[in-house]
Amino acid sequence: MSTSQASSITARIDRLPPTRTVWHIVLLLSVGGFFEVYDLFQMTYLPSGLVRDGIFHVGANGLFGMSDQGALGAATFAGLFIGEIFLSRFADVVGRRILFTSSLVLYTAASLAMCWQHTALGICLCRLIAGCGAGAELITIGAFLTELVPKAVRGRAFALCFSVSYLAMPVLAFASWRLIPHAPLGLSGWRWVVLLGGSGAVVAGWLQAKLPESPRWLAMRGREREALAVLTSIEQRVEREHGRPLPPPMREAHPVPRAESTTPAPSMWAGGYRRRTWMLIAFNAFLSIGFFGFSQWLPTLLVAQGAAVTKSLWYSFLIAFAFPVSPFIAGGLADRIERKWLIVACALGVALFGTAFAMVGHSPFAVVFGLLVTLCNAVMAGNATAYQAEIFPTQIRGKALGFVHSIGRLTGVASSFLVALLLQHGGPAAVFTLIVASMGIVIVSIGAFGPRTNGRSLEEIAGEAASGVRRIGPSAHAARIQTR
Repeated sequence: MSTSQASSITARIDRLPPTRTVWHIVLLLSVGGFFEVYDLFQMTYLPSGLVRDGIFHVGANGLFGMSDQGALGAATFAGLFIGEIFLSRFADVVGRRILFTSSLVLYTAASLAMCWQHTALGICLCRLIAGCGAGAELITIGAFLTELVPKAVRGRAFALCFSVSYLAMPVLAFASWRLIPHAPLGLSGWRWVVLLGGSGAVVAGWLQAKLPESPRWLAMRGREREALAVLTSIEQRVEREHGRPLPPPMREAHPVPRAESTTPAPSMWAGGYRRRTWMLIAFNAFLSIGFFGFSQWLPTLLVAQGAAVTKSLWYSFLIAFAFPVSPFIAGGLADRIERKWLIVACALGVALFGTAFAMVGHSPFAVVFGLLVTLCNAVMAGNATAYQAEIFPTQIRGKALGFVHSIGRLTGVASSFLVALLLQHGGPAAVFTLIVASMGIVIVSIGAFGPRTNGRSLEEIAGEAASGVRRIGPSAHAARIQTR
């Protein structure tokens, strides 16, 4: 298979009209995302039930003399760190599809094991293992989705994926509100909540059979015959649905690289990639503090402001509806507003509405400002996932994404205990001071140093960093057109 044939893969994917086949692939990936979100955010709702059962203890009476809720969050983030920095790189070795389904099996199996734990240590160990699977899953979804959808709809594809994935939030919040205060059939409600999430293992085999492997990854590994077979199958289905012949692919200035090439794989620490890597390290470190500092501790923050536990779970259930709604807003904006500026605007919204949330106590206005904070957080997270997956090349996408994401997990471990201390000694106002400061660093890192990505091919975005050229504005667009 010639190099020119392999190089046409990007152009052939990018010229596909967004028909039912394209959105079906997005929905399949979203199913895995649903269980990943459900599993990840259990740490927000389970602690009250664990405390009532005597498994968790408050304050310094918990595991290792620390807050048990903080330990639960730390174990989850530690698992995410391991999954993202070590397991996610296998997506570049064994393929996106295999790691996607294997990760799903791993974290749902750990969740099922957690149902039968009776000690804080056992709970946290299961959360650690589940976090490993969830971390690898998150990175693989980002790489997989980026490589399978046309450049013109990447933002909307991520918005749809997050919309389905975030449906897990109201489902989890509703299940927690209805089950955690009770013990159906003599089994503690929190165990039922965890058990529901473990059903994800059932769909793993089905997803493995339905999802195609990434043609870009196959071509990069030298498996061009398989890559073209997968791509041709997708094209045939899209053409039937489109009702007319597909437009001819445009010539790409930056071809798909091949594994057999004498040119070594790029390093995220060399040339223009180093700038992007450092920018995303700062971004992820403080995004994690701002995002999880609110979402992980929401019921606890409401209780600290005077709400009863049952009322805090009810408020949290209402606020959770912002998660599945937010991607529809993001979908309408993602491919119209440059992604980096949409991230900046959302970070500013988190800072402003978070400050208002801290000032209104447990009144109904807490729901309003909580919804707005959650909405901004969710839109920002969805766009950030798409944005980070776009700016690294195919050869190192899994490894690079895993590394920069993992930095956020380390700060998540620290922030789990830091938020507990701030809440204990300074109240909700101190927590939101931390969140606002974190959002300020997010704004500066992306706004000042992030490249543009909207409407650009993945190879063009990667090639800009590789060449050390950073074009901004209409002149760059004109220059790209002249090369075609």
